[in-house]
Amino acid sequence: MTKVYLAGPDVFLPDPVAWLARKQAICAGLGLTGVSPLDDLAHEPAAWAALPLWRRIAVRNEAHIRGCVAVIANLTPFRGPSADVGTVYEVGFARGIGLRVFGYGTVAAPFLDRTVASLAGQGRQAPDGSWWDADGLLIEQFGLSDNLMIEAAIVASGSGVVRQDADRWHDLSVFERCAQQAARVLAGAGGPPP
Repeated sequence: MTKVYLAGPDVFLPDPVAWLARKQAICAGLGLTGVSPLDDLAHEPAAWAALPLWRRIAVRNEAHIRGCVAVIANLTPFRGPSADVGTVYEVGFARGIGLRVFGYGTVAAPFLDRTVASLAGQGRQAPDGSWWDADGLLIEQFGLSDNLMIEAAIVASGSGVVRQDADRWHDLSVFERCAQQAARVLAGAGGPPP
């Protein structure tokens, strides 16, 4: 089966093992093997045992990603208007090594709307319609799901971000739609991503 890495802040949920097992079951039903950041790594180098826990997690996740052909990234806003920064790193890492990336989010509002809302009235809109934060810095306004570099990486992979309002940390229907898209694209893929 085709291995896909399941990136996202799901590891911070109260029962991440059960949640990620549900995602892996959805993947299996689509002919994909979902690789969780919490999965053991076969042939993990013995030297890694001497690393501090945070560093072991990082190198293990990178090794998991290298062992896959694609990443399915949960880009649901996490602790702010944007996706989890660790997940964003994994998206960039995957693209950097030539993998396909698929993304989804359970909040449909565009990044601009979420960012302006997070400013709690501290932003301002200029006469030309542009938005600026309290520090006088321009806010991205492309109508995308998140920062343009994240969406560009996914589009360059031959897909798009699947987003829809859903119960952010309890509903897997948006993930399932994204996994279905990944299975279709990967089944027809004859070579590396564009």
